[in-house]
Amino acid sequence: MRVGIGYDFHRLVPNRKLILGGVEIPHTLGLLGHSDADVLTHAIIDAMLGAAALGDIGSHFPDTDPAYEGINSLILLQKAKAKVENLGYLVQNVDSTIIAQRPKLAPHIPEMRGRLAETLNLSLNEISVKATTSEGIGVVGREEAIAVQAIACLVERRD
Repeated sequence: MRVGIGYDFHRLVPNRKLILGGVEIPHTLGLLGHSDADVLTHAIIDAMLGAAALGDIGSHFPDTDPAYEGINSLILLQKAKAKVENLGYLVQNVDSTIIAQRPKLAPHIPEMRGRLAETLNLSLNEISVKATTSEGIGVVGREEAIAVQAIACLVERRD
């Protein structure tokens, strides 16, 4: 088994959609980024790439490449999964925590888990998404940003 840790952090701004785990969340602010800025999916990608010793999301999908401008991050997740599988690994499970002051994310977590599970070809019991606040502290607490921590476990593929 190989384990990787991912972390991502994006600023909240007006006039952008808030996308988390491939799900559009109703909110007055959205995340700033070159792609759709799906901070949850980006942290999971980093965890998977890290577990396979493949570097980070920016080295595979740079924000300087116009091909990734506005791209749905679930497409990047599929591409990262293929990179991991090309090395002979399979994603076994993912655990993640979204750190956001608002909006309330609990009602959206089942859909996030479903989209991520479908994209990674995993069962729902292999995808964990949790949400917490920062108790009003720091940039997350002031609703200036959202952060995510993720862990991915890979196993060797047995053909």
